[in-house]
Amino acid sequence: MPLDIVHSVCPHDCPSTCALDIERLDPRTIGRVRGARDNSYTAGVVCAKVARYAERVHHPDRLTEPLLRDGPKGSGKFRAIGWDEALDRVAGAFAQATETHGSESVWPYYFAGTMGLVQRDGINRLRHALKYSGQAANICTELVQNGWRGGCGGPMGPDPREMAGADLIIVWGGNPVTTQVNVMTHISQARKERGAKLIVIDPYRTPSAEAADQHVLLRPGTDGALACAIMHVLFRDGFADHDYMAEYTVDWEQMQQHLGTRTPEWAEAITGVSAAEIEALAKLYGETERAYIRVGYGLSRSRNGVAQIHAITCIPSVTGKWKHESGGAFWSNRIPYNWDKTLIEGLDVKDPAIRTLDMSRIGPVLTGEDEVVRQGPPVTAMLVQNTNPAVVAPDIGRVHKGFMRDDLFLCVHEQFMTETAKFADVVLPATTFLEHDDVYQAGGHSHIQVARAVIEPLGQCRENHWVNNQLASRLGGKHPGFEMSAWELADATLRNSGWPGADEILTKRWLDIQPSFEDAHFLNGFPTASGKFEFAADWSALGPDHERLPTLPDHANLIDASTDKKPLRMVAAPARNYLNSSFTETPTSRQAEGRPEVLVHPTTAAQLGLGDGDRARIGNDLGDVVLHVRHFDGVLPDVVVVESVWPNAAFEEGIGINLLISADPGPPNGGAVFHDTAVWLRPADPV
Repeated sequence: MPLDIVHSVCPHDCPSTCALDIERLDPRTIGRVRGARDNSYTAGVVCAKVARYAERVHHPDRLTEPLLRDGPKGSGKFRAIGWDEALDRVAGAFAQATETHGSESVWPYYFAGTMGLVQRDGINRLRHALKYSGQAANICTELVQNGWRGGCGGPMGPDPREMAGADLIIVWGGNPVTTQVNVMTHISQARKERGAKLIVIDPYRTPSAEAADQHVLLRPGTDGALACAIMHVLFRDGFADHDYMAEYTVDWEQMQQHLGTRTPEWAEAITGVSAAEIEALAKLYGETERAYIRVGYGLSRSRNGVAQIHAITCIPSVTGKWKHESGGAFWSNRIPYNWDKTLIEGLDVKDPAIRTLDMSRIGPVLTGEDEVVRQGPPVTAMLVQNTNPAVVAPDIGRVHKGFMRDDLFLCVHEQFMTETAKFADVVLPATTFLEHDDVYQAGGHSHIQVARAVIEPLGQCRENHWVNNQLASRLGGKHPGFEMSAWELADATLRNSGWPGADEILTKRWLDIQPSFEDAHFLNGFPTASGKFEFAADWSALGPDHERLPTLPDHANLIDASTDKKPLRMVAAPARNYLNSSFTETPTSRQAEGRPEVLVHPTTAAQLGLGDGDRARIGNDLGDVVLHVRHFDGVLPDVVVVESVWPNAAFEEGIGINLLISADPGPPNGGAVFHDTAVWLRPADPV
């Protein structure tokens, strides 16, 4: 019999948003998951994690019924209850919190466990309709987005598929082999058909760096210095396009003068990259017309991340690479979608006077140490959807302390009994993307996609949209979006945003909204106040904490620098077989990853008396954890890497690496600084 192939869309937190072909074996069971071959970006490729999605959706540990805590807080002991009782308890707790402390004491908390617009963002409609505390959803993209906006004005750029026509591709601060496999599809085509050269700039030898022609190994938090030195050479050696800058940029003469002292030798002392390597890299870039820079997220997750991103976007602006096919730089597409999410998010009932709490500072918020929460009521009730802050948030020591508060009611809507769910008072079973409807945008390309449920929900699992609507009904929340199905909401949002309806797009499978070459390459102007690329960034327009950032591209020395007590800089990079804390429950992913390890340069390990495989303790002022050492010469001697995010339970003492990550906000407007951490390392005491 022919296979029943059903079309769908990958919802996971990855810019690729792959178009999928799902083998449906029966109304409740799937087989293999493949990338759609006729989608010009997915091109038949998906990551191994999603290819084996049957292992996740049919996992025996999926939650299937509502649960009520039946033991001490944090014990993970629960008993089954019905949906009506569960929703009544949640609504009752929210109503009690509102009566006692005011509506701002309730904090709906979410992120990108699904990237579908209805199922991810609908929690905001509940928030706005009932005047609950707002959330600054800044844990992932705030820093990189503001760095891009500083010069380019907004998130868009040359078609990512143009990488296939480039002669030089620089992947800067990203690891697409692990995190965006489709980027490698188009890079591989350029290498095969054009002999293109791939350069990866990263603080450690990632799988992408191993696949590259050249790996530029630098210290974390020093990318801005490298970018400035490259531009110094470009100006010095005649590679700057003065005609382009005169027409399309502002403040270039001021910047040229500023870069006069940012020599390769200056940058070598900061970055650890030799002056000779910087000279050669700048020359190669300057001589190559079709040079495409693919900007990653990693280098932005630092206290100086915004300045680093801005400095990198200045490079194609100095040389005029934006004007060439397969030239320029790209981070993400957002502007072209033009979403009107009024119905999904309840934007028409949003009260601007309601406070906004920083999701990256959930620990200090819950412990009452955050400045904003100290000015109003404490958070005493929460609904968590699509995220697992007990593992993935910064400063999880404070997160755990906050979740253990006796006066905090916590409801977690989840697919598995995550470590956040174990802290909950009520746990609600959630659908996977294969069990509900939604509409999707992509960051890494330009397709709008929709998907209907492929299989029936497992057990009593319910979609986010249904849960939010049910709570609103019990709490008196009024909005048209609460009366619509997920598909109706997707359809109305598409039409209100100027796109065809959901059924039409479903028939076509996707809608490619890639802007014209002239728009995507900013030949019709940049989306900035001046209409031109801005070498002198106005950070004050992007956030209140702007004075610490340099106006012109530079090395912003804001990082958690190494000291005698904390001599090593740590990067907590993504593991290949996990996606944040998703897929940590699947046997194949766990077997492939093995165990939590710290990657240490052999010279450093020898100095510390740490053999390969030894237990080590790594820490800073926030705490310390135990893991195993792996000798690794793909880092500089003063850098260590811990690939994550492992569940806390995978660590010897039951708490993971994000214990060491500060909740300090990155300027100018917040954002998590996951890769900006100074630590010490020593042998662990014998067990």
